[in-house]
Amino acid sequence: MSTLLAASLATLVFCAPGYPGGAGDAQPLVDQFANAAATASGWPAGSLSAVYDPTEEGGLAKLAQADAVLTFVPYPFYVQHASQLHLTPLVQADVADVGPQQRWTLVAKSGRITGPASMSGYTILSSAGYAPDFVRHSALDGWALPADVKIESTGQVLSALRKAAAGEPVAVLLDQSQAAALPSLPFAAELKALTQSAELPVALVAVVDSRVPAARARAMQNGLLKMNHDSGGADSLGPLRLRGFVPLKLPSRTAP
Repeated sequence: MSTLLAASLATLVFCAPGYPGGAGDAQPLVDQFANAAATASGWPAGSLSAVYDPTEEGGLAKLAQADAVLTFVPYPFYVQHASQLHLTPLVQADVADVGPQQRWTLVAKSGRITGPASMSGYTILSSAGYAPDFVRHSALDGWALPADVKIESTGQVLSALRKAAAGEPVAVLLDQSQAAALPSLPFAAELKALTQSAELPVALVAVVDSRVPAARARAMQNGLLKMNHDSGGADSLGPLRLRGFVPLKLPSRTAP
């Protein structure tokens, strides 16, 4: 297969489980981003396409395709699937109103939980619930959950918080934006923050299964880091709620 043909088959897979938005709505935005990223990286025009999937299952199916050479994923997805997909991270996303790092906060009904052991029989609901390894070993590192705690994914965080406030055996793991909105809820006084994570990456761009030659991967890394300094690149970042990209700052346990 020629280099030109191989380049034409390169796809960047955006996968954002746990967050709102349909593939149709996002497609024009990720198309624009892929074109700008290729230009910033010195890749041939038209050599990088993009596809968006809002589900874990759909994202995994797309990443299994041979043309899926890069992926843009939330950090929980990376923790859960990096080993399986042989992901090599290039850069971290600098997300508008959050930054490149964030803390996750576990909340539950006030007065119900005195420590990890008292969560026996509870269910943790979270937009990151599809990634139990992330929940247990990254977001709640140092908060040793009992073995019978269930971890479930939800896109209805407000409903989950209502359940917790009503006294159901539920705790809710919130990302930084969700936690910042918590005090505005009418039932906020019924909830208590139990523990908070260290600062963790928000999202990453990674190479999938070494499908990009090292030189081209470095070019993409350098191109992404400078996108916010170029008008075409900057125009593609805003619609995706990105300020740009920054060098990697991964926790040691997830560094490749």
